[in-house]
Parts: sequence; structure tokens; C-alpha cells
Amino acid sequence: TGAEGEKVSVVATVSDDLIAERDLQAGALVGTLGERLGGGGGGRPSLASAGGRRTEKLDEVLREVPSLVADRL
Repeated sequence: TGAEGEKVSVVATVSDDLIAERDLQAGALVGTLGERLGGGGGGRPSLASAGGRRTEKLDEVLREVPSLVADRL
């Protein structure tokens, strides 16, 4: 568990071609990551950020990113 008051943040970018051709959106991706980190997030389709207080989950959440992206493609 992280120290009192610690937070973790993630940022995602998605290229315009993946947004147009595959409907992959950074806001949707970081929203999922933020929930798993005990927080939330959002932003534009091409750039978004999220954060949460479950710092101990960061490594696990980052390992899930490739499968989360593949599921959206």
C-alpha cells in the first residue's frame, strides 16, 4: 500500500489513424486504468490521463495494457 496521500497517474496517447480506423480512444483506455487504480480519468480521444490512490496496483495495471488495447482493436 502506498503512503498516506500518495497517488499514481497514467497518460495515454492514440494516433489519429487508430482513432479513425479502429475507434481506439485514449479516454476510454485511461478510464479503465483509472478505475483499476481506485480513481478515474478521461480526456480527448488522442490524449487522456487518469489517476488513483491504489499505488500498489500500478505494476499489475500496466501489465494489462497490451491486452486492453488488443481487445479494442
